Amino acid sequence: MALEYELLNENVKKCQYAVRGELYLRASELQKEGKKIIFTNVGNPHALGQKPLTFPRQVVALCQAPFLLDDPNVGMLFPADAIARAKHYLSLTSGGLGAYSDSRGLPGVRKEVAEFIQRRDGYPSDPELIFLTDGASKGVMQILNCVIRGEGDGILVPVPQYPLYSATISLLGGSLVPYYLDESENWGLDVNNLRQSVAQARSQGISVRAMVIINPGNPTGQCLSEANLKEILRFCYNEKLVLLGDEVYQQNIYQDERPFISSKKVLMEMGSPFNKEVQLVSFHTVSKGYWGECGQRGGYFEMTNIPPRVVEEIYKVASIALSPNVSAQIFMGLMVSPPKPGDISYDQFARESKGILESLRRRAKIMTDGFNSCKNVVCNFTEGAMYSFPQIRLPTGALQAAKQAGKVPDVFYCLKLLEATGISTVPGSGFGQKEGVFHLRTTILPAEEEMPEIMDSFKKFNDEFMTQYDNGFGYSRM
Repeated sequence: MALEYELLNENVKKCQYAVRGELYLRASELQKEGKKIIFTNVGNPHALGQKPLTFPRQVVALCQAPFLLDDPNVGMLFPADAIARAKHYLSLTSGGLGAYSDSRGLPGVRKEVAEFIQRRDGYPSDPELIFLTDGASKGVMQILNCVIRGEGDGILVPVPQYPLYSATISLLGGSLVPYYLDESENWGLDVNNLRQSVAQARSQGISVRAMVIINPGNPTGQCLSEANLKEILRFCYNEKLVLLGDEVYQQNIYQDERPFISSKKVLMEMGSPFNKEVQLVSFHTVSKGYWGECGQRGGYFEMTNIPPRVVEEIYKVASIALSPNVSAQIFMGLMVSPPKPGDISYDQFARESKGILESLRRRAKIMTDGFNSCKNVVCNFTEGAMYSFPQIRLPTGALQAAKQAGKVPDVFYCLKLLEATGISTVPGSGFGQKEGVFHLRTTILPAEEEMPEIMDSFKKFNDEFMTQYDNGFGYSRM
């Protein structure tokens, strides 16, 4: 039989995705047994109680049930601007939400995305170079599929990294080339480290073809400065790398000193030759920000300085799936073109979105302060995104116990945390980390009113764990 484990594609067996790995599976088992589980392993806002924004749901509801638009009482249930937007989006389709769109997405929505990018960056954007996708992840996979030709092709990926990249590179048979972020410098990026990573990969016969940045960072939460982005773009120019800019958390900023700046904006401002030659693919989604519509699976990527023949090939590959999810495309249109001042729904939309972002900012501080109050735990402030990534200095007794249990040390710690508290996290080893240093990742998404109790529960567990396994022989290094 072809589907025997021994006969599977080896790349499938090598592929690992820690966010839904051993910890998640154990948490699911405990939940079935009746234990209350707090799933902080994945950035899934609505699953942790975030309410959907009213206006986009109204518009999509009308698009899903267009017969409501013919009801004489529709104006009593839906505001006039939601009705108008639903009619607008339905007019862009070839037969409503049940009909395929172009494989790149609806042209009218791609035009709205291009207009959003131009407003954000101050530079033109071409709708023909924008592809709508089933979440940003599908877009990342499409581009990596075109870049990776075999195991001799390497992709520079930040470590710690979001496992989408390591898993996809493994699945496609490529080679991950790590570059390490500096925890002592708030997860900063050192271009010298990039050069060393490329040189080492090339010495092993690997052709480095692309570089990934995640800005704001996942799992690290840092925001790249304009100076850092310029360094990265110059590096990609000199090394002839395509830059993949994962910018899905661009709305999630929790400090004022380092705002989000897109790679496209910085590239355009750098002028010639960079703005004409550096190849850039930028990704965004409706899953994050204050929208949190993870289950809708809406995303896009924009290509800059990608040759026309390559764009044609990417279009061909996208066509295999026929069409991205049409309702998600409408969510994307609404995200990039929300209600404006003066619109009937504007005040409610602004109130809801501001409330979510302000609460996330407070939760980021509560969680950082909570971790830093714990014994042998150190955590940088979450500048952006949806996660905290504290370092756990494990006592040697815990390292020995983990070895005896056949577990990686931070997996051992996170399993103990799960069993004791019901808090489901992701071990730092799932994202990559320096040898002998241990972390965990947790979202900052639990309800704000529950956050103090969760952090108290974590502190109680952690401090008892440290006491239990402290054998007087020190701790894992910083």
